[in-house]
Amino acid sequence: MSRIDENDDMDMTVELELDDGRTVNCAIVTILTVGEKDYIVLLPLDEDGQSSEGEVWFYGYKEDETDPNVEPELFYIDDDNEYEAVADAFDEYLDNEEFELMKDEA
Repeated sequence: MSRIDENDDMDMTVELELDDGRTVNCAIVTILTVGEKDYIVLLPLDEDGQSSEGEVWFYGYKEDETDPNVEPELFYIDDDNEYEAVADAFDEYLDNEEFELMKDEA
């Protein structure tokens, strides 16, 4: 199974078409595994490639294990408990990143 290198995620983007027909370019923050499922964390960007609100979006994420050239599939998280588990995992990811930054600065 091919994986996106988490060290390079902020340099990678994905284009999403929203339900209202708008297209939003998003930076890939990270891919998380919660339970046995993968989730992608996206940071919506404005026309200048910046994030003005700092809000992130969580989606389910699935790659084709047999063909790494197939575009990964993103899907909505409909279950509130599942969404909360992903949000908690992202909070833990942020805490770990902050700890690593503090460690590097020391």
